[in-house]
Amino acid sequence: MIVRSPCIKVCEMDPETGFCQGCFRTLEEIGMWTAYTEEERKRIRSQLLDRKSASVLPKDPL
Repeated sequence: MIVRSPCIKVCEMDPETGFCQGCFRTLEEIGMWTAYTEEERKRIRSQLLDRKSASVLPKDPL
């Protein structure tokens, strides 16, 4: 099974998290996507939901 890119064409990096606000990958993950093995892509894809969930949680106002 080919692991497809999670890109949704909303390419804007969040300076606080370092993740794309559309797909929740890092710049390195985006740039290296085609060079990664299927196992590496699966590993990254499995992290994306956690990253997305963490990014929508209320921020601690300090």
